[in-house]
Amino acid sequence: MNTPPATSLAERNRKRFIAFRVLFNSRFYYPVLAVLFLDLGLSATEYTLINFVWAIVIVFAEVPSGALADRIGRRPLVIAAAACMVLEMIVLLVAPLNGGLTLLAFCLFNRVLSGIAEAMASGADESLVYDSLAAEGRSGEWPNVLADVMRWQSLGMLAAMLIGATVYDPHLMSTIAAFLGSDLRFAQSLTLRFPIALNLLSAAVVLWLTLGLREPASSAAVPHRAVKAVSAWQDILNAGAWILRTPVALFAIVGGVLIDSVIRLFLTFGSVYFRLIELPEASFGLIGAAMAGLGLLVAPLARRMVATGSLLHNYGILAALTLFGLLGVAFRIPWWGVLFAIPLSVVMNALGFILSSALNAVVSSAQRATVLSFKGLVFNLGYGFASLLFALALRALRDGGSADQADLAFSSAIQVLPLWLLFTLLILTLLFRRHRVVLQERPAR
Repeated sequence: MNTPPATSLAERNRKRFIAFRVLFNSRFYYPVLAVLFLDLGLSATEYTLINFVWAIVIVFAEVPSGALADRIGRRPLVIAAAACMVLEMIVLLVAPLNGGLTLLAFCLFNRVLSGIAEAMASGADESLVYDSLAAEGRSGEWPNVLADVMRWQSLGMLAAMLIGATVYDPHLMSTIAAFLGSDLRFAQSLTLRFPIALNLLSAAVVLWLTLGLREPASSAAVPHRAVKAVSAWQDILNAGAWILRTPVALFAIVGGVLIDSVIRLFLTFGSVYFRLIELPEASFGLIGAAMAGLGLLVAPLARRMVATGSLLHNYGILAALTLFGLLGVAFRIPWWGVLFAIPLSVVMNALGFILSSALNAVVSSAQRATVLSFKGLVFNLGYGFASLLFALALRALRDGGSADQADLAFSSAIQVLPLWLLFTLLILTLLFRRHRVVLQERPAR
């Protein structure tokens, strides 16, 4: 087998793409995401609302950005995504502590930039690298590239979780300093900036990586694609109409978004929950790393579920596990309560596999990409709607501006999550009772 030359365009783009994906997605503040914003001075309601804005920005930016990438090329979009990442980190790094409306404006701007970055990077990076391989007759290597991304991204996420949680904890940082012979003592107001600063450094590397990407000649933009944005939205609407006429696809997406939105909402506040059950902040990274590692164990189980069980049966298992996890979380059991986060993480890993398999089995090749894009839009809208409802619940519980008040409001609001999921699943069951037979069909052997 011939080894591709190290200087080839495809090889250059492949290496930079893998590094881009790892650094773009492995954020040092992920293990402390919620407590970071709350310790900055946001209320839990405000934090929920800025995440609602983040989801809506992605929804409305994703399709136009994809059309723009088709028109002007993929490289400019990926560079713009990296630039937005740098800006979002700078905005968060200089956000004023307990700054009231000024802090809220900074955090809101940060989430808008983050949503735009996610939308612009989505698909453009993959398309550029795939086209580079295809231009050299190496498109068959694409699965290997994805496998490399998954492997390195897992390692990157593991490192980010451990390092981010460590540098955020002022007590642990003071202990490390004492061990090294220093009399430095760190305050939370300082250490909460450390994960952001680390992410700013990685964002700068991401920008450097994207500037080194090169567009293959075959991907040159063509003028007639100027109307692509309108046609892209029309394709999305047509896909939605097809889904409404297809019970299996509609059930898969609606059932999936009901489960996904409530789990994502909890995971958004995961670090607040860990603090509520009296876990030290230094442990958040270990927990996040362990949750990420569950994906390696869940994949073969999900594959077996798809091969042997019907969609209705598989979704029933996922719903039961989600209800069990949310009920356990609602009791806020000190220390041991972390175990109830495990089934929620398992479901999140399995859901994507089962949903993708169900949709790909019923959609035509010509419409596959559009239907999957529609699914992404619906999932982000679902998460945004759930975030809005959760914000209203927090507001009703008189959520204040301090971290302690936010913790108390959250501890009460999470008790609503299992009730909300049960209510929505009962409605789903009633709406699809006529399609029970087709949903119980097992995959062909």
